[in-house]
Amino acid sequence: MNDAELLRYNRQLMLPEIDIDGQEKLLNSTVLIIGMGGLGSPVALYLAAAGVGHLILADDDHVDLSNLQRQIAHTTDRIGQLKVDSAEASILSLNPGTRVTKISQRLDEHALAQWLSDVDLVVDATDNFATRFVINDTCVKKRTPLVSGAAVQLQGQVMVYDPSQPTSACYRCLYQNSSGEAPSCAENGVAAPVVGIIGTIQALEAMKLLAGFGTSLAGYLLVFDAKQMEWRKLRLPKNPDCSACGGPS
Repeated sequence: MNDAELLRYNRQLMLPEIDIDGQEKLLNSTVLIIGMGGLGSPVALYLAAAGVGHLILADDDHVDLSNLQRQIAHTTDRIGQLKVDSAEASILSLNPGTRVTKISQRLDEHALAQWLSDVDLVVDATDNFATRFVINDTCVKKRTPLVSGAAVQLQGQVMVYDPSQPTSACYRCLYQNSSGEAPSCAENGVAAPVVGIIGTIQALEAMKLLAGFGTSLAGYLLVFDAKQMEWRKLRLPKNPDCSACGGPS
């Protein structure tokens, strides 16, 4: 690290869990963030601020006025822009040392598998079961760590798939083959800080996996109830019959 980086990341370097070794791991890491909305915005900003060297942003949507209540990577003067372009501008204004790659199209399983060859971790910040299952199944096949989050109304949840842990459950272990629609913010609403809280936890879990400190949420589901201000950490056992991660490790 150069002198400017030592100063920028000084508060993290002071932590014995991170130190110079952990910070260098972050600087040399590549993270794919899928979804630049309410969850992806804080994930991208915090990972950039923390020093993750390369962020790949995937989203095919444009910034809309209704997004600005919760999608903090975007601004009023960027309405109509691609979300990946808007998020890139926010990231680089925060940390110009971050390398940003933009994918302004939906990723199918084949395209996603190709991108995963170059990343250390994936953050799922999407909002529907179909996309989450594709992301999960591809990460399981490629043995890529995955941090998944969801938030709607006054509730949220976070889980982690870590292929280095044989007992780590995946997203499909939790929801099996659900064919229904995930509750959406567009139809059910969401309080702005709720997505911020969940996205921030996703960013922290990503940092822990990348820098190699602490204990991740692998094997658990963390559930947040904002109305009652309650957290529940539920054990999530691996399903031996899971179509994605079941069978011999």
